[in-house]
Amino acid sequence: MSIGGVDSGFARRTTLFVQLSGIRIFPIKSLDGVAREESRITPGGILEHDREYAFFDEAGKQVKAKRNPRLHLLRTYFNPEMTEVAFRVEGDSATAVFPLVEAGRIGVWVGAYLGFPVTLRREPLKGFPDDTAAFGPTIVSAASLATVGEWFPGLSMESIRRRFRTNLEVAGMEAFGEDRLFRGQGENVPFTIGSVRILGSYPCQRCPVPARDPMTSEEFPGFLETFSEARERGLPDWADRSRFNHFYRFAVNTSIEASEAGKTVRVGDPVGITPR
Repeated sequence: MSIGGVDSGFARRTTLFVQLSGIRIFPIKSLDGVAREESRITPGGILEHDREYAFFDEAGKQVKAKRNPRLHLLRTYFNPEMTEVAFRVEGDSATAVFPLVEAGRIGVWVGAYLGFPVTLRREPLKGFPDDTAAFGPTIVSAASLATVGEWFPGLSMESIRRRFRTNLEVAGMEAFGEDRLFRGQGENVPFTIGSVRILGSYPCQRCPVPARDPMTSEEFPGFLETFSEARERGLPDWADRSRFNHFYRFAVNTSIEASEAGKTVRVGDPVGITPR
């Protein structure tokens, strides 16, 4: 077997290098992502501005797309400084623009669209992750995304990216090569992107969102079943099978230690992985 063009036997004895080929952050939880050429690590261990904002209902619960599919129809656009956001409902040409500091006005507008009151909250250091144990950027191989696309004829590579909402994409690694970034329970796998040290934790458990068209919210029939069956069949023999209580898992959750705060990851950075 080869890994990014490197014989796997050789790779087990050395450090394997692949390249960071994409960075995507999601400034408002459940809404559109933003492609970046570089991103700084916050003191809380996330990519700057990733899931920095989230909507909450009157009961104090997060308003997420997994329970509110209408959020898929909200298009968002941010200025380069990430100080301003524009909202547009899919299929409508009207756009509403707000400074992000005006959380009250944003909450009123989005609440009117959803049909119930919401407030917008901000957490710039740790964001609003679903996983509170390993809430660093998620990472995936570009080859993995392409392979998943083969399981669902008619879906573009960009649709697959939008469905799985992964932060970091790497090139030069085989399909599901990111599964090398986790091992047994409680065991982290260190790797580097440029000068940033990151710890791989476990395969990311997916929610109902990937089954829906990210632009229309329309469900893809049998998505979860098709994905799970293909994922199990294609699980690399070197992956730690004990970390899969089910096979609707894809990409890898990570952690970043406080020592890495202020460092920057950039598209084109080498990714250093030391396989077993």
